[in-house]
Amino acid sequence: MKALDSLDRKILMALQRDGRLTNQALADAVGLSPSPCLKRVRSLEKAGLIHGYHAEIGRKACGLAVTAFVRIRLTDHSSETVTTFEKRIASVAEVVECHLMSGGQDYLLEVVVSGHDDYARFLRERLHTIPGIGAIETNFSINAIKHRSPCPIP
Repeated sequence: MKALDSLDRKILMALQRDGRLTNQALADAVGLSPSPCLKRVRSLEKAGLIHGYHAEIGRKACGLAVTAFVRIRLTDHSSETVTTFEKRIASVAEVVECHLMSGGQDYLLEVVVSGHDDYARFLRERLHTIPGIGAIETNFSINAIKHRSPCPIP
C-alpha cells in the first residue's frame, strides 16, 4: 500500500467531492502547481487508490424510484454454485452492487428498479432463473439518509 501524505489525502478528498475537477483546479485546491499535482494523481491511480471517474446519476430522475436490498442465501457453497451465481449476477443491470457477506446470508444486493411491478419482474425473470439460490429476502429503502459519501482517508 502506498503511504499517503497530507497532499495525497487532499487530492483524494477533492476528487471524491468532484471527479470532474480540471488538473489546474485540483492543483489550486490542494496548493500545488499543475505538473506535480498530475504526477501525484497518476501515482494514486497506479497504486489503485483511484479506480475511475464516474458521474452520479439521479436515480429517480431516470425513473428508478425503488431501491431494494436483497439478501441471498445459496443452496450450497460449491465452487460451481458460487461461480455460476457471481457470473450471472454480475451481468444483471438492475443490480448496482453485490457484496459477499459473512453471517446468515451469502450475498447482499442493491437493486434499483422503476417500481414494485418492475421488482416482481426482476425476481421472476432475473433472480429466479439463477440456479443455486436457496432463499431471497428483500427490504425496500424508504429514503436514503446518507448516500455515496466520500470515503474517509486514514
